[in-house]
Amino acid sequence: MNQYQQLNQNFINGQWVDGTEDTIVGMHNPYNMDVLAEVNIASLDQVNEAFDGAKEAQKAWGKDAALRKTVMTKAIQYFKDHKDDIMEILTLESGSTAVKANLEFDLTVGVMEESLTMVDQVGKFEEKTSVIPDKMNENYRLPKGVISSIAPFNFPLYLSMRTIAPALALGNAVVHKADLQCGLVSGSAVAKAFEEAGIPSGVFQSILTTPDVTGDVMFNHEAANRISFTGSTAVGRQIGKVAGEQLKDVSLELGGNAPFCVMSDADIDKAVDAAVFGKYLHQGQICMMTNRFVVHEDVYNAFVEKFVDRSKKVKHGDPRDPDVIVGPLINEEQMEKSLNNIQRAKDAGYDILLEGEQVGNILTPTVIGNVDNDSDLTQTEMFSPIALIIKGSSDTDIIAKANDTEFGLSSAIFCNDEDKARAYALDLQFGMTHINDQPVNDEPTAMFGGIGQSGIGRFGSPYIIEEFTEGKWISVQKRAREFPF
Repeated sequence: MNQYQQLNQNFINGQWVDGTEDTIVGMHNPYNMDVLAEVNIASLDQVNEAFDGAKEAQKAWGKDAALRKTVMTKAIQYFKDHKDDIMEILTLESGSTAVKANLEFDLTVGVMEESLTMVDQVGKFEEKTSVIPDKMNENYRLPKGVISSIAPFNFPLYLSMRTIAPALALGNAVVHKADLQCGLVSGSAVAKAFEEAGIPSGVFQSILTTPDVTGDVMFNHEAANRISFTGSTAVGRQIGKVAGEQLKDVSLELGGNAPFCVMSDADIDKAVDAAVFGKYLHQGQICMMTNRFVVHEDVYNAFVEKFVDRSKKVKHGDPRDPDVIVGPLINEEQMEKSLNNIQRAKDAGYDILLEGEQVGNILTPTVIGNVDNDSDLTQTEMFSPIALIIKGSSDTDIIAKANDTEFGLSSAIFCNDEDKARAYALDLQFGMTHINDQPVNDEPTAMFGGIGQSGIGRFGSPYIIEEFTEGKWISVQKRAREFPF
């Protein structure tokens, strides 16, 4: 048994405790539906207790840079020392293949190491000359306070730590709620790492519970100074509404509808290489994942032929097999949505170039061609190994179609003329555009985030520093001023 299957408890104020809600929830392996663990979920009273404890613990934590460095350094080493177990629970709990689990682990350690460089930014000040004689202005960054962190199921470890690590490094306390489907790796493994690293009681709180129990408390608790959420746009809107009423800051990474633009002069073989990775990694369950391929009509047939051929060869099966690329969808509900989307495509008369097969909770790659860009189907986030291919009549038509969505997270463009590609990239109305690459990219020092209905705020260093700290202006009058009255 993986060690984290035994950590099926909440971590509140430095103690591992069972939830007091009268509900037990099973955590399942999405590949074979084996029960990995059962958890007695936390009650609303326990969530409130966690916020109250975090508020009190943050005061000392935010003033002790040396302790923060020590804890962060030890937590990083804990992850490195327990890589095999962490990778295994990622596979068991989220259906991560070997490629995806390795990628997620490396991203997690990377963001922790980059966060360690942020510790000294707290309390450090920048001097600015004043317009008033003999005055000096000092601009400080101070901890925000308590960060409310809500993570999704798809990249559960990394998308948790992307908030948790910089928040803690910058002197904040964190109340974290994992998606219960991946609560062991997203909540318990993280809590264990920081416990072993010696984090003070209350600074990091891990809550295993459900939205039915918490309601809006993760968004509106008086102790929460910023809400960091990754998930659906629908929930993001609710968070924005609730937080806005209390003038709370939010960092929201929401849904996507990423276009993969293939221009008339694109290298088709290289585009197909990127397309296969950018569509099928983690079964397509990534917000940045290619949702639409928009292909110039001059190269449409060549791209389709090669992409379909490669899609047929993508291995599916048990994610514990290191050669498997497509593993299980997270749950039966996601499978039903995916099968319904395929049926919608059939009903609309689109070209079913490769029809996926349901194998247990696995959907094999599906490729649908000549899709209308303005259809309801193309405005739906597939979150599955379903590829939608749209034909563009010109390069400018491709950009126009790519922009025809309310979402604006990530995008990609394949074009051999780098200057032309960069000009088109600036025209793409997405927070991120990758030239001659696929849209699933994240780096510790990159400006990560979306526009439109895809979110608010930016992750990555140094951009996250402003998100997770408060600005403070102190002026020092060196010599007495003369006042007009």
